[in-house]
Formats: sequence, structure tokens, C-alpha cells
Amino acid sequence: MSRELTILVTGVNGQVGFELLRSLQGLGRVVPCDRSTLDLSDLDRVRAFVRDAKPSLIVNPAAYTAVDKAETDIEAARCLNVDVPRVFAEEAARAGGALIHYSTDYVYDGVKSSAYLEADATNPQNVYGETKLDGERAIAATGCAHLILRTSWVYGRRGKNFLQTMLRLGAERKELRVVADQVGAPTWAKTIAAATSHIVAQGAAANDIDWWVRRSGVYHLSSAGATSWHGFAEAIFATTMGADAPTVMPIPASDYPTPAKRPANSRLSLDKLTEVFGLRMPPWGEALQLCLSD
Repeated sequence: MSRELTILVTGVNGQVGFELLRSLQGLGRVVPCDRSTLDLSDLDRVRAFVRDAKPSLIVNPAAYTAVDKAETDIEAARCLNVDVPRVFAEEAARAGGALIHYSTDYVYDGVKSSAYLEADATNPQNVYGETKLDGERAIAATGCAHLILRTSWVYGRRGKNFLQTMLRLGAERKELRVVADQVGAPTWAKTIAAATSHIVAQGAAANDIDWWVRRSGVYHLSSAGATSWHGFAEAIFATTMGADAPTVMPIPASDYPTPAKRPANSRLSLDKLTEVFGLRMPPWGEALQLCLSD
């Protein structure tokens, strides 16, 4: 790996990419990439773009994340979630660089009663989860130095996410019905970017591709703790609306059918992340407070 990192960051107008572009400043030369500069559906152009940029590290938060739409838009989901990460991994391997890629709790079926470990069996229940898992496998198959960071319930103050939806609906309605039997860790996009930058800083200090090779694999990266979507909604309104908050009625997922099935348990163990990188993720409620005051 070169003495000065050149970091290619994709999807910089998305939730995580937007924050990464800011958190990675000072760690090397950051090359931003969005839809205006690169059409990710053109794999030949993606390959040429990477070779021209000559990154020593590719950070790839770009993905097809419309979970329900993916059930019918399978080709586009596979392109962004499988084919594009494979090209990035192949180019990282070719250049002797490293890749950081983001995956999801939806690779699991959600039937486990406790938090999922990285070594637990995967069994995605929807097309989005299937394509994200296939993307993980495509990256690993190239043999490149890589970190795959599985996260959950990502939100922020930009883009389409649960927080933004609740803020909009809370201003329009006096009562909301929110699923209470799916559990996970709401994770602020800025938390993901900050943790990533800490990892990149460690790698930059080592200045050795072997540092990345030795740590290659899958890691869980989410907020600490867990709640339901109903609990998440109540926390949002308690912070933003107080006594004017709408009534949030808990409902089972069966009362709110969606094209894509979601896991009932999305809790992720963070022990491996702490052991390898020394990172201790903030509780989801504390991160939410910071997000809402940001």
C-alpha cells in the first residue's frame, strides 16, 4: 500500500457516503464518486474509473437499498449489490489495495433468539438480503484484502429512511401504527462513517497491505443495544415533539405486510469489532439524540 492513501469513496450523495466523505478527510487523498461522475451500471466504465483513480483503498457504501422494490427489480439489485462490488474487489486485488464494503443484517433469517455472530449461518429472506450476501461472497472470492461491515437499520437526516418518514408522518397524523415485533439496532449513518474512519486511520498508520490482509473478513458494525421499530419511533417523537407527539400504536409485522419479508431479530454482536479494532459502538439512543441535535 502506498505511503499516502488514495481513498475512492462511492455513493457520496447517499446517507453513509455523505458522512464518509467528511469523516475520511485528513487520512489521505479522497476521491469522491457519485452518479454524476460514474454510472455504476456500466461495469466497464467502473473498472476504467478505478484504474484511472489508482486508489489504494476503495470504500463502497453504494448499494441498491430499496428492499421492497428489489423483489421485482432483481437485475438492478444484483448489478449494484453483486457485480459492482466484485469489480471493485477485482481491481483492489489487481492493484494490491484494499476494499471496505458495507452489508446488512438482512443476510440472516432472524430466527435466532440472541445477537448474531459473524460466524452464524446466513439465510436471507428477501432479494435484497440475497444480493448483499452474494456480493459478500463475490468479494471474498477475489482474494483481495477486504473488510465487509454488516450494519442495520441505517438512518440519518438526509435521504429516505425510518427517521425521516416518522418525522414527516408525525407532523401529519395524531396516531401511527408501527411494527413492534421486529428488533434491531437503529444505526446513524454518521456513526458508521466515524467507525470506518477510525479503522482507516489504523490501517493508514500501519502503512502495510498485510495489516488489511490479516484483518480481512466480515464484521458487524451497528449501534449498541436494540429496540423495536415501535420503540425507535417513540424515541424519535419523545425527543422532537414531546407532549405534541402522536400516539404510536404497537402492531405485529403481520398487520403491515410488505413485498419483502424482514427478519424478526436483527441484533448483531459487536464483540469481534471491539476485539480486532478496539471500537466500542455507542448505544442507539445516545446516537439518536446526537443525530437529532446535529
